[in-house]
Amino acid sequence: MLKTFKTGGVHPEERKISAGKNIKIPPLPKRVAVPTTQHIGAPAKPLVKKGDIVKTGQLIAASGGFVSANIHSPVSGKVFKADEVVDASGYRKPAIIIDTEGDEWDENIDRSDKLVKEIALSGEEIIKKTGEMGIVGMGGATFPTHVKLSPPPGKKCEILLINGVECEPYLTSDHRIMLEKSEELMVGIRILMKALKVNKAVIGIENNKPDAIEKLTNLAAKEDGIEVQPLKVKYPQGGEKQLIDAVTGRQVPSGKLPIEVGAVVHNVGTTFAVYEAIQKNKPLIERVVTVTGPAISQPSNFLVRIGTPVGQLIEAAGGLPDNTGKVIGGGPMMGKALVNLDVPVTKGSSGILVLPYEQAHRAPVENCIRCSKCISACPMGLEPYLLMIEAEKKLWDRAESDSIMDCIECGSCSFTCPAHRPLLDYIRLGKGEVGQIIRARL
Repeated sequence: MLKTFKTGGVHPEERKISAGKNIKIPPLPKRVAVPTTQHIGAPAKPLVKKGDIVKTGQLIAASGGFVSANIHSPVSGKVFKADEVVDASGYRKPAIIIDTEGDEWDENIDRSDKLVKEIALSGEEIIKKTGEMGIVGMGGATFPTHVKLSPPPGKKCEILLINGVECEPYLTSDHRIMLEKSEELMVGIRILMKALKVNKAVIGIENNKPDAIEKLTNLAAKEDGIEVQPLKVKYPQGGEKQLIDAVTGRQVPSGKLPIEVGAVVHNVGTTFAVYEAIQKNKPLIERVVTVTGPAISQPSNFLVRIGTPVGQLIEAAGGLPDNTGKVIGGGPMMGKALVNLDVPVTKGSSGILVLPYEQAHRAPVENCIRCSKCISACPMGLEPYLLMIEAEKKLWDRAESDSIMDCIECGSCSFTCPAHRPLLDYIRLGKGEVGQIIRARL
């Protein structure tokens, strides 16, 4: 019997219409806007100014602290200006805007396709290099990878989990990486194992990707300590705590991190980026992004330079359909509607979903009928209907005591609610307020 997590979960339609599309490279953008806040933690500090000439891969903003990440230029050209741009959150964020001139790369980057298997660096050097190369979690959380590879004193990693679940409907970028960069992934896993000083790694993949399971299983059979674990399809199995539960049966305590149960989780996109950083000296300047939707004429998986405007990718996928009602950054469950098509691709951008009008509008909100479906669906064992009421009425102390900060914002509650109540919207609002209160105490 296939494994899965125990608490909650839902089964949205998969709609992986771009799963069979090989990764391709879109035209180079004429101008990029590179935010300095593409990660959890302190913003990076700009190192360039208007008029400076930069190369592809050059460091342009330095990490603002231990929990932060370096930013490198995704193109070569001239710095147009430092300004604020609207990102996927809808808020204006500081960014470095660069006009593209040719594509001259930093000479220290190995751009060949040759697979490099031998890992020359020590574990400590690997951790340092991932920080220098600006690697962050590419499954959406954007947590700096060098921090994740540095467990706090007294904590030890016992198992490395590689997240190949990709449970969001429509998105297929991770699937394509597993198929097209599988050998590089194996080296990336061994690099992470060396940094964490562990001898066991498990790649979790839902069984709706049999081709990826077969390919990686065959490769893992040649590696010591690496195995593939097929999983039952259930959303949101790609959540760290849900994946840990599914693979190991361990439960991460409320308010704690995966290292509390001896686990560290890395996304397959992050693992490939680690391979390129360590073996190819390549910083995180591009990533695979799925561009898809029911009416998109050419659903695609693109290898995209960071800072590329979303609109350019939609054009590369056949253009914006006439019946478009909403463009979402990410998938339909956890993604957010974009305010315009100038929003830049960032390190955490996994997909762009174009929805037609009939699928984009919300149904009228009705009164809660106390059906408890949201409670049954919540993978964190919370009471979403109650958290929404507490957020509406600004009962922040009660929301905190009812564990609102444990919400992983998966949207399962809103998905399953027959009254179409905006549960996740209010819980997000409540998390923001409660988070500020908690930080003010420190």
